[in-house]
Amino acid sequence: MKIIVTGSLGNISRPLAEELIRKNHDVTVVSSKPERASEIEALGAIPAIGTMEDAAFLAETFAGADIVYAMEALNHKVFFDHRLDFIDANVRIAAAYREAIEKSGVRKIIHLSSIGAHMERGNGILKFHYEAEKILNSLPDTVAIKFMRPVGFYYNLFNFIPAIQSKNAIIQNYGGNEREPWVSTLDIASVVAEEMEKPFAGREIRYIAGDEISPDEIAATLGKAIGKPDLEWITISDAELLDQLVTAGMNPETARGVVEMNKARRGHVLYEDYYKNKPVLGKIKVRDFAEDFARAYFNQ
Repeated sequence: MKIIVTGSLGNISRPLAEELIRKNHDVTVVSSKPERASEIEALGAIPAIGTMEDAAFLAETFAGADIVYAMEALNHKVFFDHRLDFIDANVRIAAAYREAIEKSGVRKIIHLSSIGAHMERGNGILKFHYEAEKILNSLPDTVAIKFMRPVGFYYNLFNFIPAIQSKNAIIQNYGGNEREPWVSTLDIASVVAEEMEKPFAGREIRYIAGDEISPDEIAATLGKAIGKPDLEWITISDAELLDQLVTAGMNPETARGVVEMNKARRGHVLYEDYYKNKPVLGKIKVRDFAEDFARAYFNQ
């Protein structure tokens, strides 16, 4: 099949492209960075260089494809851009995807959505996933869409390294012994590749998770991996976390979105629909990721 992979060579798109190439699919990887072209070619894929906001470029790239894997690929560095409305920027990308899909005539879409996409409000920065799904759902019924809703990514735990090194603690506005789901990006890529080879019909939703573990258990697991068995997960107030994020330079509106997202984790508000449609857990657990975490911790 001819498959388009957006997201350049990121944490999901690279292993996804590699798996599809191993299965002898014709893969085109979309990237905004011209310097990525040679690396994409080295994988055995075709580079398409352009931006996710450029609907005309996307339509030309999507034309003739059997399947498009579409994701909004703004990275966490933009959290500190005070000129950028994070949610609005992602919604604009979703709108460009919608236009490009309709113009190109492609009929099978896999969209990387997220936990929390079922919530119109109260989900903080994840609100853009709700809006993106709504935009893509406005496409004609002739377009089949599979919405992938992964839970929290293990690699987000890397963000805790500075606080661990300076304060010997993980500090967030949620915590305790209430388990919540997490996932490896490798498991996400594997599920997406699996879904590409299944029939497409209408609109479908699939949650993706690899482990269910509490904040206290995460602290113990990561602490053991880095030789800090006394590592604590400390819960602070919403106001305290907001102040810390803004002081660190985060866009205040984005910071409020992060705080609200974390607030929704308390009491499993964020996971209400996940538990109604709970998936089979993937292969990679937090204890496996802890090895990668330790390498990153000691290389800081």
